[in-house]
Amino acid sequence: MNTLELLMNGFMTALTWQNILFCLIGVSVGMLVGILPGLGPSAGTAILIPLTFAMDATSAIIMLAGIFYGSMYGGTITTVLVNVPGEAASVITSMDGYPMAKKGRAGVALGISAIGSFVGGVVGIIGVAFVAPHLVQFALSFGPPEYFALIVFGMTMVIGLAGKSIIRGSIAVLIGLVLAMFGLAPSTGELRFTFGSPFLIEGFDFVTIAMGLFGLSEILLGLEQQMKKPEAPPKVNKLMPEKNEIRPSAMSIGRGTVLGFFLGLIPGLSSVVPALMSYSIEKKLAKDPSRFGKGAIEGVAGPETANNSFTAGALIPLFLLGIPSSATMAVLLGAFVLHGLQPGPTMFVRDGDFVWAVIASMFVGNLLLLIMNLPMARMWAKIASVPFKMLFPIIIAISIVGTYSINNSLWDVGGLLGFGLLGYFLKKADIPVAPIALVFILGGMMEESLLQSMVLFEGNLTQIFTRPIAGTLLGLSILGLAISIYAGLRKKKDHLEDTEV
Repeated sequence: MNTLELLMNGFMTALTWQNILFCLIGVSVGMLVGILPGLGPSAGTAILIPLTFAMDATSAIIMLAGIFYGSMYGGTITTVLVNVPGEAASVITSMDGYPMAKKGRAGVALGISAIGSFVGGVVGIIGVAFVAPHLVQFALSFGPPEYFALIVFGMTMVIGLAGKSIIRGSIAVLIGLVLAMFGLAPSTGELRFTFGSPFLIEGFDFVTIAMGLFGLSEILLGLEQQMKKPEAPPKVNKLMPEKNEIRPSAMSIGRGTVLGFFLGLIPGLSSVVPALMSYSIEKKLAKDPSRFGKGAIEGVAGPETANNSFTAGALIPLFLLGIPSSATMAVLLGAFVLHGLQPGPTMFVRDGDFVWAVIASMFVGNLLLLIMNLPMARMWAKIASVPFKMLFPIIIAISIVGTYSINNSLWDVGGLLGFGLLGYFLKKADIPVAPIALVFILGGMMEESLLQSMVLFEGNLTQIFTRPIAGTLLGLSILGLAISIYAGLRKKKDHLEDTEV
């Protein structure tokens, strides 16, 4: 069947009442996660994973994916109305979104962001539907050496892009690798780092790690910061821009769509990057850059579109190569594994019905979000006024119950608390936690492909450079790491020179 027929089959699955309901739940939770300060899509997704254990894999991933792109919509509302970014990428939108609201144009800011988000999300999903299948044959040429090189490349991207320092990024990657080594060795079946405890025979559970590092640590940080109560949101009146704003807004949306989609293909990249790059591009291309920061509609349209196009593009490395391109995608990858799904080159063939149903559900989800995002904007904004001290006990209780339900064991609850404290202290030290979850998932895959490569090359691993794809990826990994080190040293040198002056 061709791509269009496969997509139509996906819609038949996605449009069943059960999957529409789960999609609605996912995007609604995503909106809530995006609105509430102190949470994020990775934390929201991790907290809800235990609720999907008894669900069908397709319905579960449809709901969890809805949280991801739904949070991009939700983060915009409180950013524009009360200048409280609920999601990291929304900080960029606040530069012009809130000034527009102060000028009485809150409705226009929300309207153009909703339209841009919808266009960026839908066009990005079309890109996934028509681009990804053509890459399957290329991906099928990947053997164990290529997989090993690809995972190494992904990890070097994580080191280079995560955090403000390559050293901090390396520490996070090292922690993830160490955690992945607990339990049974894939090659010999020997026990590693169990310390005589039967609870560690199968290693740490990904859900426990994710809920601790992302969810509980954010709650602890939120309690420490004692978030201020946002001011009353302004009235939302007119939603559409003026006639003279339609063309520049459309151009911004077009540029944001293309930029976000292609940046979504890069492993380890945060959604903040496409939003920031889009904002910078729009400011440079504007006839009057001085308008930016004072309520320029292009400063809202471009970044918001790039956010949602990014979420769609990020599906390609996840589905096709099993490489998550963000913290939330790492959590989704863990959910895939928990439901018996293995992302990779054969996924479009082996689990084609699942893949196309998830892609089709994102069309449905974006339409639901467009409907929800405009008429209900004021209601969503009021949620941000709920005192944080009333929210955190509920979130902690959900996390503990969800963690306990994994194996009905207090050991997992202890792990949740331990990883929550670890995430808290790492964030205080400005060490990113996203690479830990990402590398924890990839570590086992890397070890397995490395051992298979060793057998294939009869112990001479240098032969991996004789294979074009694997050699190229490893070469790019070395180059990328070298550039990151050089950039870090150059930045430190410039800082020292500025200090001396």
